[in-house]
Parts: sequence; C-alpha cells; structure tokens
Amino acid sequence: MPQHEDDIVELKSAPSSIWELDTPIPLLDVDVANRNLARWQTRCDELGIANRPHIKTHKMVRWAREQLRLGAAGITVQKLGEAEVMAQAGISDLFVTFNLFGSHKQRRLAALARRNSIRVVADNPECCQQVNAAADHAGRNINVLVECDTGGKRNGVQSPLEALELARFIDRQPALEFAGLMTFPLPGQRLQSAEFFGSTKFLLEESGLPCHTVSTGGTPDMWSDEGLDIVTEYRAGTYIFNDRSLVDGGHCSAGDCAVTILATVVSKPSSGDRLTLDAGSKSLTSDLRNLRGFGIELESGRQVYALSEEHGLLDIRDWPSAPEIGDMVRLLPNHVCPVINLFDEVALVQGERVLGLARVDARGKVQ
Repeated sequence: MPQHEDDIVELKSAPSSIWELDTPIPLLDVDVANRNLARWQTRCDELGIANRPHIKTHKMVRWAREQLRLGAAGITVQKLGEAEVMAQAGISDLFVTFNLFGSHKQRRLAALARRNSIRVVADNPECCQQVNAAADHAGRNINVLVECDTGGKRNGVQSPLEALELARFIDRQPALEFAGLMTFPLPGQRLQSAEFFGSTKFLLEESGLPCHTVSTGGTPDMWSDEGLDIVTEYRAGTYIFNDRSLVDGGHCSAGDCAVTILATVVSKPSSGDRLTLDAGSKSLTSDLRNLRGFGIELESGRQVYALSEEHGLLDIRDWPSAPEIGDMVRLLPNHVCPVINLFDEVALVQGERVLGLARVDARGKVQ
C-alpha cells in the first residue's frame, strides 16, 4: 500500500512487536484490510456498479486514498466534518448522506461546494431549501439525491409518490439538480428496496426526470446479488475492517477482521471468575449489536461481559490457562465503526509486527 508522509507517525520507541505497545490500542492488520478492499472493488468492477465506500468506519485519509487508488468512484461521508477532513487532504468527490440543517452547515457546505464535486441527500423540502441556499452562496449548483425509506425506518420518504414529489421540488429549485435516489436498507431487504426504486424510477421517467444514480449500501448484504439490477452505486463502510457482529451473522470469517483491541490485564480477583482489563466503554463502546457481551478475547472466544468507562471484565471461569496480571490480550469488538472513533491513533500491523501509528483523521467529526 502506498505510504504518505502525513499518514504514519512512527512510534517513538519503534517496537518490533505488538506486545511492546501501550494499551488499550486498536491493532489494524494492513494485509487483511487491503485484501478486503481489493476483493470488494473487484466485485464492483465485475458487476459494473460504482464503488463509493463510506469512510465513517475508518475515518482515515490513508484508507480513503487507497480505496480511490483501487478504483472507487468517490467516497461517502456521513457528516460535513468528515467531508472537510477528506477535502483538505485532496479528496474532492464527496457524497454526504445526512440531512443538513442550520446556518453553520449552509456556510460549510457552500465552502466545500466551491472547490469540490459534492452531492447530498434530502427527504423533505425544508432540507432542500437549506441546500439551495448553500448552493446559492457557493455560486454553483449542488446535486441532491432523494433518500428513500425502504424498510430501515430511519430517514427517507415513505413512498414512490413522495419520492416523485420531492424530486419535482428539487428540480424547481434554482441552484439544485435532481441526481437520483438513495437508500440504506436493513439487511435482507434488498428486494424490497429494488421494488421501491423500480416504481419510483418509472414515475420519474413518466414525469421527464431522468434518474442517473440509484445508490444503495450496507456491508451485510454486499455479497448478495438480490435486487442489484437497478443499482448503479454501492456504499459500504464496515467491510474494510469487519467485526464480531458480521462474523456472528455469517457475513465474513474471523480471518476477515482487520481490527482487534490490544488490552492489558490489570486485576485478577481471587474469586477466579474474571479478569479486569484496561479497555472499557471508552475503548470498546457499549454497542451490543444484538450480541451477548461487548467483544470477545480472540484466542479463547470468551466474552467481555461487563464494562464501566475504563474497565472491561473478561469471563475466565473454567479457564485453567487464563492470562495473568500484566499479560496482554486481543479483543474482537462487536462494532468496529464507533471503536475507531474513540481513538486518536491506531497501530498498523502485519501479524504481530508493528509498522507504525496512523492518525484517525476524522475522529470526533460528528457535526
């Protein structure tokens, strides 16, 4: 993978092994991550679908650059803060998949739009008016996709007819361009999304509104062919690293997981039922993802069954060879996306060899 001087900060002590690192810290296996990226880009190329990866998982310029180098059409961001970090690094094709409101965001969107190719989503006229004001300030039109609720029950218009009405509204705004349809479906609902898209596209074409982009996403269903015939663009984020929730769902293997959390045993009560680790909710998050426990110890599969902010409790009942105080363990997190956002840096590794530290460039960019 190409290196960039601003992407890696060498460790001061230059350890040769992960076991010499300070903890807690995410370990990011670059070989696994690169393999995940290359495999998905190949699939998109074979399907003839544009790959527009979501950077909310890694939040790092170096990995966004690598996704683009492999052939991604551009990147997806959830918040303007992420877009600003990526644009400052020279990544100019940006898709913001979150409704934007407020004078602060109007000014920031306008500043981005002046220098970058930027698209946004909307599911209501009020949001469109906000974007139109930003486009007017920027002095150039902004492309808007209609977000559709195809079962996720998050954001999105509720029917093809509502999608048509909003597309017409966008088309009437002086500084907006209707650019297509977007959804984030729940796993297993791709066919439902395709039906929604098909009905909406028919209505749009009857009304003389071309629908150039049909954008869907989600890592769990990315290897399924169902409902892809109408899709022109795919947004996936977690696939770069994968996590316990995806392994548990049968969407990948443990060998496809690029990130583990290195933690140290700081206490071993005489009760013999648990170890206390230096990784709590500020390292692993409290996101269960419908799983039991907050992560598992990699070798044994034993659960981190309870968290406080800085403490994690690992079940060691009936484990004669359980680690001792001062030992280090590797934990597979339930949900890797919020985990990465908790750290300023991650350790880039190959197996147990440390390559260096990489900044999480867009950490905390939630505005």
